[in-house]
Amino acid sequence: MPPIKKFQREEIIDTAYRIVEKEGFNAINARKIAKELGGSVQPIYHNFSTMEELNKEIFDKIYLKYQKTMQQAIDKEHPYLAKGMAYVKFARVYPEFYKIIFMQESKMNLEEFIEADIETTKDVMESIIKKFDISKADLKDFHIKIWIFTHGLACLVATKTVNFSDDEVRKFLLDTVQQMFRGYKKGDIR
Repeated sequence: MPPIKKFQREEIIDTAYRIVEKEGFNAINARKIAKELGGSVQPIYHNFSTMEELNKEIFDKIYLKYQKTMQQAIDKEHPYLAKGMAYVKFARVYPEFYKIIFMQESKMNLEEFIEADIETTKDVMESIIKKFDISKADLKDFHIKIWIFTHGLACLVATKTVNFSDDEVRKFLLDTVQQMFRGYKKGDIR
């Protein structure tokens, strides 16, 4: 009997990550990972006590990919536009990852959901306060509304319901942000 191939924890996570990227979380199981690795399921269960433990590691890797994507989106002139474009692009390039992060059942309310993702937009929010002289309370309200709009665009893109070009997404985001700011400045949007 040939010796059982041994795989490192990271090799298993990386392989599972690639499967999820192509097919989604529902496609993941120990046999499929083992087949991709060219071995048995034993090293998987040696490195992870449960599939839930492996799934958490995969989710963490996916979320880190999302955070890096958002952190790389910098535009001092239009910070909300840059982050919005990055968000929609993430949905286009990694639709399965986007669905896992943003299109799953959650027990969080909207405020908790936004707060959980605040690290990816903190820099944008700080620049908006300086650039547009908006209160923190109005900014929070503004941010939630823009996020909901942007999330809608990204969901349409991730599910391939509508095929927006980058130029169309840019126009939607820029127009919406500008119109909302005008409303906040006039005090007539609440």
